[in-house]
Formats: sequence, C-alpha cells, structure tokens
Amino acid sequence: MRRMDPTFDLVRNYLTDLQDRICAAIEAVDGQARFTEDAWTRAPDAAVAHAGGGRTRILREGAVFEQAGIGFSDVSGSRLPPSASAARPELAGASWRACGVSLVFHPRNPYLPTTHANVRHFRAERDGQTVAWWFGGGFDLTPFYPFDEDVAHWHRTAAGLCAPFGVDRYAEHKRWCDEYFFLRHRNETRGVGGLFFDDLHGDFERDFAYLRAVGDGFLDAYLPIVERRKDTAYGEREREFQLYRRGRYVEFNLVYDRGTLFGLQSGGRTESILMSLPPRVRWEYAWQPEAGSAEARLQQYLVPRDWL
Repeated sequence: MRRMDPTFDLVRNYLTDLQDRICAAIEAVDGQARFTEDAWTRAPDAAVAHAGGGRTRILREGAVFEQAGIGFSDVSGSRLPPSASAARPELAGASWRACGVSLVFHPRNPYLPTTHANVRHFRAERDGQTVAWWFGGGFDLTPFYPFDEDVAHWHRTAAGLCAPFGVDRYAEHKRWCDEYFFLRHRNETRGVGGLFFDDLHGDFERDFAYLRAVGDGFLDAYLPIVERRKDTAYGEREREFQLYRRGRYVEFNLVYDRGTLFGLQSGGRTESILMSLPPRVRWEYAWQPEAGSAEARLQQYLVPRDWL
C-alpha cells in the first residue's frame, strides 16, 4: 500500500478500532454467535488498477442476528472507475486511496429493524500532491414493524451528535439521508432515515471529529432498540413480511447504492461488497398488505418526516 499524507493513517487507525468495538458490542448483545474474520489482500491488478486489503467480519445464525456483517477496507488505485471519474472529472489521472468501515445487520426478529452504517475517507494525488480529500458516511434504520419511540430515539441520538457541528447539521444530513435512501421505482424511502453525508472537506480536524461522532454514535442509537425488541414474540406472518420487505433492501443496494457500484466497478472484492445483502429474502408479485393491518401501517413511515 503506497504512502499518502500521514493524516490518512489517523483515520485508518480510528476505523479499525471502531470495527473492533462494534463487533464486541454486537457479540455481547447477541449472546450466542461470534464474528468470523476473513482477512483479505489484493495485489495490484493492471486490469482494474486496484489494490488493497481489509477485514470482513460476519456473524451468522445468532440468537439476535440472523446475519451481521461489518467490513473494514483500505484500497487504492491509479485510476478511478467510470462512475466516479464521470462525477469528478478533476480527478482524471489521479491516484487514489480510500478506507472505510461499513456494516449491515439483519436481525432475526421482525420487530427489530435492519440497520446500516458507514464511515469512510478518500484521498487523491497527482504528481505527489493531494488534489482532493473528503469524508463521508452516516447511518440509517429500516424497520418492518415500526415503533414511534424507537424512531424518535434513533433521530434524537443523531441530532445530539450533530449538535456540536452547527445548528443546521442534523437537518441537512437527515434530509440528505431521506433523499439518498429513496427507491424511486417504488416511490418510498428505504426506512425511517438517519444521517447521510459525502464530500465533507472543509476543515480536516473538524470533519474528522464529525466522522468519529457518527461512528461512535451508531451503537448509542441502535443498541437500546435491540434491547427493547429482541425478545418480542412473533410468528410466521411477521417472518414472511420481514422476508418480503428485505427485498426492498436488495433492490436499493443493487440499483442505487453508490458504494456498491463503486466497489464492483473498481474491481473490488465481490464477497465483501455484497455482504450487505440479507441471507434470506423473498419477492411476491403485486403483493399488497391487508388494509388496516400492522403490515399496511409500515407505508406511513416510508416518507420523509420530522421525527423529532
């Protein structure tokens, strides 16, 4: 891995520690299964101009989580994939390096929401000089049977961690999340939102502090919901609805998600990129929930709303 500005290593070290801490917390709350690690490296490949490595960790068939995946990656290349270079033409011909932690947790209990979080850092160089850098990330929540107190807690936590970074930070990044995690072909949000940001590059120290606030705040936002819902009784009806709604998660990740597209187009490691997909899922043609049912109630939550 080629060297860049030493501040890159500060971010990298934070991210590997974050992965460790989240894994320990999820193992503790699951109480049964443990993460297995798949440490991987990729030698430079002229065909894709891409190299790097990472640690993909997967927890399967736990008491709480049917599957929980959290990966750290540190990858670099001598040219950007088409989707990225088209969006940022000023980076044409620049070498790049990116590191990040990304997670998706698919609980077993339909009353416990699926969740996603990501924090990442990107740098590009040309002729030995940094030509661009930025931070990105966020977290979002995808319930199947929503509880107002859970959604309010999620957004209160998000607003609290945003507060030191300006009065408009939460509103801006909450709105960005609603807009990004939107399935246009379904005309619905993926869930009840949270935070999303990209291309944050005003002041390194302040922006890195915000990245850490989001990364550290994820467990504060999610674990209380896990504790409240993990033992809720459910039956086949709820399970079948959960599997059906997981289909929306697959649709978003494969059609719209920029991280998935960047990873696949840049020659990334397919297994690590697609660890976000649920282990079990179903589709059903033209299915509609019964009017007035708990399943129909979900649709009321799949629109942008002021949850506070």
